[in-house]
Amino acid sequence: MFESLATAFRAPDIRRKVLFTLFILLIFRVLTNVPVPNVNQAQLQNLFESNQLLGLIDLFSGGGLATASIIGMGVNPYINASIIMQLMQGVIPSLGELAREGEYGRNKINQYTRLLTVPLAFAQGFGFSVILSNAGVIPAAPFFSFETLSLLLSFTAGTILLMWLGELISERGLGNGISFIIFAGIVGRIPDQASGIVTGPDGLTRIIPFIILAVLIIAGVVFINEGQRRIPVQYASRVRGRRMYQGQTQYLPLKVTMAGVIPIIFAISLLLFPAQIATYFANSSIDWVRGVATFISTNLSPQTNPWAYSAFYFALVVFFTYFYTAFQFRPDQTADYLRKNGGFIPGIRPGKPTEEFLGRITNRITLGGALFLGVLAVLPTIVSTAIPGTEALQLGGTSILIVVTVVVETMKQLEAQMVMRHYEGFMR
Repeated sequence: MFESLATAFRAPDIRRKVLFTLFILLIFRVLTNVPVPNVNQAQLQNLFESNQLLGLIDLFSGGGLATASIIGMGVNPYINASIIMQLMQGVIPSLGELAREGEYGRNKINQYTRLLTVPLAFAQGFGFSVILSNAGVIPAAPFFSFETLSLLLSFTAGTILLMWLGELISERGLGNGISFIIFAGIVGRIPDQASGIVTGPDGLTRIIPFIILAVLIIAGVVFINEGQRRIPVQYASRVRGRRMYQGQTQYLPLKVTMAGVIPIIFAISLLLFPAQIATYFANSSIDWVRGVATFISTNLSPQTNPWAYSAFYFALVVFFTYFYTAFQFRPDQTADYLRKNGGFIPGIRPGKPTEEFLGRITNRITLGGALFLGVLAVLPTIVSTAIPGTEALQLGGTSILIVVTVVVETMKQLEAQMVMRHYEGFMR
């Protein structure tokens, strides 16, 4: 792999893309350390130690939220807008038809996603400012005051700036820009987290088994993430003009993890949101409201009841894996596409039987992917229990999946560009 990287770096156009990507990531890391005014850093640290929902949002902001920087919202509003647009394609027929119109349709949907990002960033920035104000991180101020509006505009502008930087990486750099920004934030926090373990009295004793376990988990993530079921598809002979094209056999690849990291994001958001709301009513004067809030805070908190929390978390990840896969892959549309193009699965009649066959295969392979994502999601609890003292270095399933996916996709893009350069001489 390192030899391939060195060979690719010697190519002028690829080297230019790599350097441009590194330059944008450097700008991102600088912006991460530019805080908004009037921030109490001590109160901010205490807030993040007691709030795991903010920790998840900070993961997708690249670490900017934990420092209350101007890019504190990160690309999280853009990710939410992308998820909403993907779900709406399965609900609104016009959006679904637009998505199937090739590059023009994708560009229009990307434009709608950018427009939706702005109000989502403003709303999320308002929610974050309220949390900071209640925790004493920033001074309390009325909504229409200059301080509050400037804070909201700073967070919204920071999100738009990161979205623009990510698109610059996608257009002129290497890989997917939004994924690279999240990747840089995750990797950038590892040294700070690891230093607290290594500098301890028995740091090496704890970190060595942790590294071995991490390597095994990364290998499993690569194996499952790249795993697919290849269904053979036979195309009949076709006549075009005066020429007859013989039938050919192709394959329909069905990935084990079609939903990617989305089920983990949905599950953790749904699981932590009620616990966060319950903390606001823990001191209510109404007995039954206070009792419900206390019950939710106790049973859905990873600090007070980690195993019940992990069980709910696992079940939600499995559910959302099936839910999101149903939006990503439609057996009826695939069967109709094969029928219209003269393709069929050997041994399966076209039409409804093909749709039922694809549905059964999808449900089977999704089960393996859902169980794998569920185990990956509850991995921090398992690791911290099996290896005491590693709570500071959270081996989160979301982090591992994002890092591995970005690295694998980037290597694939590098390989594709090297193949294009290799065959360039034959096309001249």
